[in-house]
Amino acid sequence: MNLFEEAVIYSTIMHAGKTRKDNSPYILHPLEVSQLIATMTDDIEVITAGVLHDVVEDTDGTIDEIRERFGERVANLVVSETENKYENLPKSETWKRRKEESLAVLKNSPDIGVKMLWLADKLSNIRSIARRYGEIGNSVWQTFNQNDPMMHKWYYQSVAEIIEMDLNRTGAYKELIQHINFIWPGTFARSKEQYRKYKELSIDGLELIGKGAKGNVYRVDDELIVKVYNNENMFKDIERENALARKAFIAGIPTAISFGIVTVGKKYGSLFELVESNTISGLIAKNPDNVEFYAKTMADLARQIHNTDTTGMDIPDYMPEVYKWINGGVANVDVDVAKKVTEMLDALPKATTMIHGDFHTGNVMQQKGEYLLIDMDRLSTCNPIAELSGVYMFYVAFGELGSEFVDNLMGFSHDVSKEYYRHFMNYYFSNKSEDEIQLISKKCALLAYLRLVRRCYKKGLNLSEVDRKACDYCMSKIYELLEDVDDFIIT
Repeated sequence: MNLFEEAVIYSTIMHAGKTRKDNSPYILHPLEVSQLIATMTDDIEVITAGVLHDVVEDTDGTIDEIRERFGERVANLVVSETENKYENLPKSETWKRRKEESLAVLKNSPDIGVKMLWLADKLSNIRSIARRYGEIGNSVWQTFNQNDPMMHKWYYQSVAEIIEMDLNRTGAYKELIQHINFIWPGTFARSKEQYRKYKELSIDGLELIGKGAKGNVYRVDDELIVKVYNNENMFKDIERENALARKAFIAGIPTAISFGIVTVGKKYGSLFELVESNTISGLIAKNPDNVEFYAKTMADLARQIHNTDTTGMDIPDYMPEVYKWINGGVANVDVDVAKKVTEMLDALPKATTMIHGDFHTGNVMQQKGEYLLIDMDRLSTCNPIAELSGVYMFYVAFGELGSEFVDNLMGFSHDVSKEYYRHFMNYYFSNKSEDEIQLISKKCALLAYLRLVRRCYKKGLNLSEVDRKACDYCMSKIYELLEDVDDFIIT
């Protein structure tokens, strides 16, 4: 017997006497999963894992036994599909927690076999659900530990989005989308259901002209640039960004509109027709003596954005993100400081002001004397202090943690970036005195250092030596600034 045949016998014995929700013999499901995997690959270990994937979760079989019988990789594949049962808690109470933990495993797995196994299992499951849904409608959900159909929609949609880049060419993926849209109409656009053939683009040899938190910008040719997103950005994130960019454009904000989405290896990219353009970061790097001119240009652009009223525009509120800077950062270090700055944020008047959300020179392109914003995914409504604190963070605070931060992000030195910040604030607040600007800058600095403390804790409570040093430095600046700053209001 080969590996798969032995697994079929083992799985049949382990599932003997068990049935599915529709009373069919349980073994039919793992056999169907293996058959679906075989339509995507001839990798015998993945096909074998398909027939074994429920053994640990639903029988007395153990992962050690599977590892001994069928090898390390098969065992690891089965583990990816095995949920923590939380035996001492009701299944209905742990449902979302179990699904979130499993989705994290799927998202972070480097083995394409894991994605194939998940796709086959979810397709087999949703085939069964769709049949019953067609017969009895929403009553089908009463047979599950989680009886809210929207939670199931969230789960299946999340799986489909995570595996899309790798498996959207397969018939199994297309069928999964069809069943999701049958049960929850409109979940995915019709074009996705029919499979969108993304154009493939290589960035090998292309000039890198800009960097950002979400990805990098490359020059394709004299007429085109491509923004290549980081791995965590899914197709829906890019569609959302493009929708926000169109809203900004309609509101009169000079914005570059993507005309197409491409794949770049296992990442996505957005194409822009920007003839002979460059980022302002790139222009400053080439000629630092012009930093004042570009600081004024950016200040003018910031004022235009901040003078745009967002009433009726249906764009997100950024303040919940600002509160996360406090609750996920300084609250881990000093509860009293967290309470004080939270009260200062609470005192801010409700804003209908537009902010870009990631406003720096790497996100503004110059094309024949015209300046156009890119990276519109954080376009929001918020008090401008949130945006201005970001400017302080990018051009002053980052460099204090190490000059490489500014060099890597902007492409020019910390000395130049501090000069940029000084000119930017002077032009943005051209109607204010030097003392007034200095106080406003302290408010921006306080919020910036609070944000950087949050950045240190993003990976967890156990800080690395580098993050601990950065956190300690930022906390020292926060304590110092709180002696002079008692609100975030800018008048």
